[in-house]
Amino acid sequence: MRVLIVDDVPDNIRVLSRMLAEEGYQLSAATGGREALELAESGMPDLILLDIMMPEMDGYEVCAALKGAPLLRDIPVIFITALADAEDETHGLSLGAVDYITKPFKEAIVRLRVRTHLELKRQRDLLDRLCHLDSLTEIPNRRAFDEQLDREWRRAIRSQEPLAAAMIDIDHFKEYNDTYGHPEGDNCLRRVSGFLAEGLNRGGDFVARYGGEEFICLFIGVDARGLEAVGEKLRAGIEELLIPHAASPVSPWVTVSIGAAICQPTPELLSATLVEAADAQLFTAKRTGRNRVSVAEFCV
Repeated sequence: MRVLIVDDVPDNIRVLSRMLAEEGYQLSAATGGREALELAESGMPDLILLDIMMPEMDGYEVCAALKGAPLLRDIPVIFITALADAEDETHGLSLGAVDYITKPFKEAIVRLRVRTHLELKRQRDLLDRLCHLDSLTEIPNRRAFDEQLDREWRRAIRSQEPLAAAMIDIDHFKEYNDTYGHPEGDNCLRRVSGFLAEGLNRGGDFVARYGGEEFICLFIGVDARGLEAVGEKLRAGIEELLIPHAASPVSPWVTVSIGAAICQPTPELLSATLVEAADAQLFTAKRTGRNRVSVAEFCV
């Protein structure tokens, strides 16, 4: 698990790093508040050990900033500080810190408290993952997608990389259920979702069940031609699963329609704009015959 150590005294960082490295944790360090926030956002540590008395931005301010950021607020913070008054500890805990250790600290105490809070974080993460999985297909659900879109949208604004989304709809799925029954419909959804999850083999690609027979994908750093190519690969691959669909006027096999859109995120645009554009292209793909891919590029 990952631990971020924040202290403006390098010797303190070295001491803490030595003892925690022996526990097998992945470590990073910052000597200032702003650097700590940048590292937290880019590295998403599982725990932050935070000094209070630092120049420019003290530990209280860093903690408040962490708890005010939607993507960072769930990272547990332990203050390790020379401020030993009860009022200081009360203030630190009121800001959302999970623990407060005063200097000079005892190594055994630090090790045990870090271990305890990391185990609690691991258990919370496990429950959170279960809440973000679709129970039928066991891929991420819409809630997970919404959070992933927010993260990737912010990242794309910083990196000035394009971001793309694809809406995928199983063609004539109601007729499939009417013909084969809902248990077979569930099996069909599982097979399609399994193929999508395996078919997206680039590191940053993401797929989720959006609802019903709809799925949605996110693609990072792809251009319009590449987006169309991966969409066609997914479309053809699903048809090649050869799942019978006798009630479909499109093909004797289960097929999908795919609408995709790509844009350059900016602070002025809402992330929902990308999803709406992909949904509009899905409508186009369905209106023009289904079992096809329709792609739009905008704001690039």
